[in-house]
Amino acid sequence: MARIAQPTNLELQALTVLWHHGPSTVAVIHEQLPDGKARAYTTVLTVMQNLERKKLVKRTPAGRAHVYESVCPREVVIKQATGDFLTNTFGGRLDEAVLAILSTGMLTPEEKTNIEQQLKQHTTMPAKKATKKVAKKAAVKKVAPAKKAAPVKKAAPAKKAAPAKKAAKKVAKSAKKAPAKKVAKKTVAKKAAPAKKAAPAKKAAPAKKAAPVKKAAPAKKAAKKAAKKAAK
Repeated sequence: MARIAQPTNLELQALTVLWHHGPSTVAVIHEQLPDGKARAYTTVLTVMQNLERKKLVKRTPAGRAHVYESVCPREVVIKQATGDFLTNTFGGRLDEAVLAILSTGMLTPEEKTNIEQQLKQHTTMPAKKATKKVAKKAAVKKVAPAKKAAPVKKAAPAKKAAPAKKAAKKVAKSAKKAPAKKVAKKTVAKKAAPAKKAAPAKKAAPAKKAAPVKKAAPAKKAAKKAAKKAAK
């Protein structure tokens, strides 16, 4: 079935009055709007004219007034409106939508019983639809991981080649430094060489020649001679 013209929130409220109270005049609709907000009569009249233009209601003259009646089945309007609401607000998650709606107010025992009966009937629907939804979700989850393949960027270990450059630089530096060491050794060797010349200091040993002090021995001879002379 083709989509109907989407009614606005206020237009939906006016349609609700027609569904519950039957054909009504603008004055009745104005008084029965669910939200109870204060609005001008002309505002409600404009709303009903828009609904007539969208072919959701028809107008019938009744004396000096006009009576409006819904011409589009309630089920069609509600199904389209709730479907859009479910998709736009909950992403199509029916369970979340039901829980959210239930949390907005209290149910009477009769309403609760009616809902439970509707839920029992709802579970009798073919399970094929549920399996299709599960399959779609599973397929989406399986396909999604493909995005994780992006880490292929790690294969760019080309950057590790950089250390080769560092190694080359180290080799170059060591090659340049090597000659410096040789030069240093040569300079040290040259400077150290003169130290060997200082060795001649050993010549100081001749100081032992001072031993000739023994020459004092002749003094003994002199003493002996003096003694001999004295003896004479």
